[in-house]
Amino acid sequence: MNTIKIVIAGPRGRMGSEAVKLVTNTEHFELVAAVDHKNDGMMLSDVEGFQSIPSVPVYSDIEKCLQNIEADVLIDLTTPEVGMYHAKTALEHHVRPVVGTTGFTKQDLDELEGLCLEKELGCIIAPNFAVGAVLMMKFSQMAAKYFADVEIIEMHHDQKLDAPSGTAVKTAEMISAVREGKKQGHPNEKETITGARGGDYDGMHIHSVRLPGLIAHQQVLFGSDGQTLTIRHDSYNRGSFMSGVKVAVETVMKNNTFVYGLENILD
Repeated sequence: MNTIKIVIAGPRGRMGSEAVKLVTNTEHFELVAAVDHKNDGMMLSDVEGFQSIPSVPVYSDIEKCLQNIEADVLIDLTTPEVGMYHAKTALEHHVRPVVGTTGFTKQDLDELEGLCLEKELGCIIAPNFAVGAVLMMKFSQMAAKYFADVEIIEMHHDQKLDAPSGTAVKTAEMISAVREGKKQGHPNEKETITGARGGDYDGMHIHSVRLPGLIAHQQVLFGSDGQTLTIRHDSYNRGSFMSGVKVAVETVMKNNTFVYGLENILD
């Protein structure tokens, strides 16, 4: 297999640092640069926590990075605003983005899809890189054909910026595609505390929990007369996401299309 040259944006983040380990420990991956807003001009091996990493340059600006570095893939694990700019810039430089940031709008996704078509390059946006989480979404979509009553509870660490999570929204989208349209709950229910019933997506309720000690967890609860079904996934550390990142990097090199969701590239 040919070596894939990779730039990582957000290497000091919890996901980013795991991605650095993945890339440096995968035989056919080569880390060629990092994009970090703080350590411009340094070598990554001189940044605290990366002393054992091969020496590659750090840039604060993605444009400058891709002007100076030959790369095949950008792994972006930053924020929606920065990730959008990074993905667009990468495509303009004929570099394929793999983005694990959540919080993109439909307009953002449509814009990236159009740019992929124009440049004839692949791009993968994945709200969740954990294979187990993808299976949870697939199983939930299967169950929704038989259970119209459903609520989603997603639980994350208290530093997560977006709510609900991208995984919860993606799950709701997949369920909505097959579920009989229905407004969840009593038609005359009244919230005595605003937001007590969670957010509404096509009649389903999504509840977001933010607590220290959590990483990434989700339950999809279905109910019908005399029975309930709970489908749950838990990520206990961010290493759980790396198998999906690896698959995405390898797949994006073979594709010239836009893909939203890891479930669309798994067999």
